[in-house]
Amino acid sequence: MTLPKTLFLAAATLAGSAQADDGGAALATVVERTVIPLMKDHKIPGMAVAVTIDGEHHFFNFGLASKKDGRKVSETTIFEIGSVSKTFTATVGAYAQVQGKLSFNDKASLFLPALKGSSLDEVSLLDLGTYAAGGLPLQFPDDVTDQDAMIQYFRNWRPNFDPGTHRLYSNPSIGLFGYLAAQSLGRPMKGLLEQEIFPAFGLSHTYVTVPESEMGNYAYGYTKKDKPVRVTPGMFDTEAYGVKTSSADLIRFVDAGIDSAALPEPMQRAVALTQTGYYRVKGMTQGLGWEIYPYPANMKVLLAGNSPDMALNPHQVERLDPPQSPQKDVLVNKTGSTGGFGAYVAFVPGKRMGIVMLANKSYPNPERVAAAYSILTAIDQSR
Repeated sequence: MTLPKTLFLAAATLAGSAQADDGGAALATVVERTVIPLMKDHKIPGMAVAVTIDGEHHFFNFGLASKKDGRKVSETTIFEIGSVSKTFTATVGAYAQVQGKLSFNDKASLFLPALKGSSLDEVSLLDLGTYAAGGLPLQFPDDVTDQDAMIQYFRNWRPNFDPGTHRLYSNPSIGLFGYLAAQSLGRPMKGLLEQEIFPAFGLSHTYVTVPESEMGNYAYGYTKKDKPVRVTPGMFDTEAYGVKTSSADLIRFVDAGIDSAALPEPMQRAVALTQTGYYRVKGMTQGLGWEIYPYPANMKVLLAGNSPDMALNPHQVERLDPPQSPQKDVLVNKTGSTGGFGAYVAFVPGKRMGIVMLANKSYPNPERVAAAYSILTAIDQSR
């Protein structure tokens, strides 16, 4: 896929003017020339963009958090991040392994006795966490609305593939991974996230349930028909798509992904486990929550890895044995959407740079990926 002309112009602007000033004005120009046309093309009411370069944060805010009352977007505006939530769930599971509460090789039924005698006896926690359980679907059926129905669903489920052989992106899969990880730690996922994981990363405006005191900062999402909307809770929403956060908080989380040295040692090890490569599929290396590509990235491969085909269809995988330790010259990314929001996060550890893009309208993943990569490339070329 060819990058839009505006993105090439933006990259050229930053690369050409970086030596003429301190870089701040040039960075603002490249972000504005990238984001403003994107918002116009997709009728996005508001966006928050955060960039980290060598640990220094830059914030760029556009448009409205709420069209009804005219609230403007800021770096503390709270957005729904959809499936980017999975990176937090991955961190909980990795932290549980570091604490010795589970092993990724454990079978799923070990932590939920009601699943004994089901197909989950043959599925590892790692298979669940990397969407390789054997064909669990993207979503639960509509009638799975409580724990009893969830257990019955998994008891009746039959795999289409041998565990560990195929990837099929699945909320029930990583949702069960997170649920069982929380079981191993003896606490519900919501409590673990809000009371341990978010504070450990210094996130002060990140929630599963936005408190009343913060509702004024919580953006409204907008549907394709421009109707205001917020996410509806569902089975494993906390684990799969339920986190709400600000660009200021999420860029701190990105910083820890780039360099976790400031975290307690057990959390450093957990971060490393989320960026470990467990298998390759169509040029992408699957981490835990995160998806990983060589850097500089091949745009065709990067876009394919974030395509509907990768989200909706099964693909045979190449297992990495042993798993690939975290790399520096890679691009680590994750997309996320709810009914009214679209998020994208990407960072390059070896270049100590990353980007967060939060919008209060969902728009196509290729547009997010191309925009973010253009900005990162422009930053890299300006050095």
